[in-house]
Amino acid sequence: MDRVARLSPHDCSCGALSCHLKQCMNPAGGISATIYANRLRAEGMGSKEQALHLNNQDYEALKQECVESGSLFEDPYFPAEPPSLGFKELAPYTSKTRDVEWMRPTELTEDPQFIVGGATRTDICQGALGDCWLLAAIASLTLNERLLHRVVPHGQSFQDDYAGIFHFQFWQFGEWVDIVIDDRLPVKDGELMFVHSAEGNEFWSALLEKAYAKLNGSYEALSGGSTTEGFEDFTGGVSEMYELSRAPKDLYRIIGKALERGSLLGCSIDISSAFDMEAVTFKKLVKGHAYSLTALKEVEFRGNLTRLIRVRNPWGQVEWTGAWSDNSPEWDEIDPSEREDLHLKMEDGEFWMSFSEFTRQFSRLEICNLTPDALSEDSVSHWNTIKFHGAWRKGSSAGGCRNHPNTFWINPQYKITLLEEDDDPEDDEVACSFLVALMQKDRRRHRRQGQDMHTIGFALYEIPEEFRGCQNVHLKKNFFLSMSSCARSETFINLREVSTRLRLPPGEYLIVPSTFDPGQEADFVLRVFTEKQSETEELDDEVSADLEDEEEISEDDIDDSFKSMFAQLAGEDMEISIRELRTILNRVVSRHKDLKTDGFSVESCRTMVNLMDKDGSARLGLVEFQILWNKIRKWLLIFREFDLDKSGAMSSYEIRLAVEAAGFKLNNRLNQVLVARYAENEMVDFDNFICCLVKLEAMFRSYQQFDKEGSELLR
Repeated sequence: MDRVARLSPHDCSCGALSCHLKQCMNPAGGISATIYANRLRAEGMGSKEQALHLNNQDYEALKQECVESGSLFEDPYFPAEPPSLGFKELAPYTSKTRDVEWMRPTELTEDPQFIVGGATRTDICQGALGDCWLLAAIASLTLNERLLHRVVPHGQSFQDDYAGIFHFQFWQFGEWVDIVIDDRLPVKDGELMFVHSAEGNEFWSALLEKAYAKLNGSYEALSGGSTTEGFEDFTGGVSEMYELSRAPKDLYRIIGKALERGSLLGCSIDISSAFDMEAVTFKKLVKGHAYSLTALKEVEFRGNLTRLIRVRNPWGQVEWTGAWSDNSPEWDEIDPSEREDLHLKMEDGEFWMSFSEFTRQFSRLEICNLTPDALSEDSVSHWNTIKFHGAWRKGSSAGGCRNHPNTFWINPQYKITLLEEDDDPEDDEVACSFLVALMQKDRRRHRRQGQDMHTIGFALYEIPEEFRGCQNVHLKKNFFLSMSSCARSETFINLREVSTRLRLPPGEYLIVPSTFDPGQEADFVLRVFTEKQSETEELDDEVSADLEDEEEISEDDIDDSFKSMFAQLAGEDMEISIRELRTILNRVVSRHKDLKTDGFSVESCRTMVNLMDKDGSARLGLVEFQILWNKIRKWLLIFREFDLDKSGAMSSYEIRLAVEAAGFKLNNRLNQVLVARYAENEMVDFDNFICCLVKLEAMFRSYQQFDKEGSELLR
């Protein structure tokens, strides 16, 4: 059984390319948007060098317009209006948003500055928004100037060609996105409502928070989260999480290496109930609150080396009061010059504590590795990386976890081929190291509609010999009923991303990402990092049709009883019109009490007539009607075979198997379209099933005809 875990968010715990395309570049949605997005990705859109412009807003062009016109920029996509604040606690007309004004820094102070003396950790003081997870990530970001200026581009100020416009860049689900904002910030009682700098005239951190709020739909959408989410959106890196109660023995060395590499680190204390949120412990640590780690140090204390760790609270106050806290007696016993080097300052939100005390007091450590090759601190080789953009759609590809064997197989499937074992002379085991990271997209944007993070995870299976080397195959239910997983995510959890490091022998493996429960819709990114050479690809059925040759029968081949029936139905003209066909089919189907149907529509009957009509009369003669009748009888047998519970209708995953039994292989994308078009409440009744098969046959026969006549055009 797959296990589920749920994390309470910190007090404080989207926008991929295809999402932005729907908003601005490509008016078409669905499959056409996906195809267009893939084409732009291939051209480099979304890379660090060619960031995507959210809402097609080009910072340089907009700024130039404002400078030339002498006006200050006002952002129409994130206006200075109540809905930009939030939807629940920060909804319009609530007590928290009453009397809020939107003011530019030039209105708040005489000498506004973008950055004063460099961006530092103390520039990030939390306001009235529960986004300490984000602010802890920003604080860590300031420790790496190169990374900081990727997110906070150079050359922005309130002096040179000031036009009330700023921009920031974030990594979102595989792409870098450039976000333009105006500098109108929410103010209440003369003070900034949200993040602010200890320097009263410094505004880069407040503007960065606003850009991230725009990306996610509102300020309130940022409330609650994991620090790793902010880490990854600032770096495009890969996160790992350690439970400190069972941390590895070399954790101090791991943290030291991570800090040396410029990795971002955060930590938190678990809460046992909602009443614990923001509860302050005896020694002034805050539960359910995200802190950032900023340094390690070994000092000589009473003749021994003592390991210390520096922690920062984004509130900018409420500090640890135990051993090694500001002005604690321990500092009196170390060398004065060393004490001076550690920059002790009262109530700046940053404090030292012993490393052993840190592992006792805190529950969880989060590290964001900036590059895949940094994942293994002793590795000298670069990790190979690959990412896939996928989707779970109700009825077609949202099968839930392995606890749901009837639907688990419909989830997207990806094959990884591990070709070379690790180079580790001290390890006798022949194995390949790799990391699988599954991230759900855009969930914060859906909070306004009452939705949040799904509970997600993945399972891995060794691919048996008969399927090795296969690409155009989506493994079916029976495979998963007979095979056990060889690895999986540690648990299913309601985080944006689930990642697991694995070691398996060389070979072919199947990765199946899923939500915990079936029918939950979301887009996702699956990233796979392998230490040595590997190959990764999506497994999907090849679109094909096994069409029988058209029946060649004459009137002499038709028995007299059928001729008699036809004569009664067709009338004097001895041909059946679209409306007559509808009457006949609905009358016949109504006699089969085991079939659920709303009746055949005029449109579906027109499709049937078009499929069978050879002489262009838009009517069916005796032979044409006989051939159609034979098809419907054959499809009726298939329908009954795959209506497993004999309910008179097929579930959307049963129809996938039934369509294949009728001779049509469709890929995941086409199955998604089929379910959207023909299923209602994830069920397909008999008339819709027949209509679906008629359309498929008509489409494939038309294609085959075109292929014969002009194959060069179709290649």
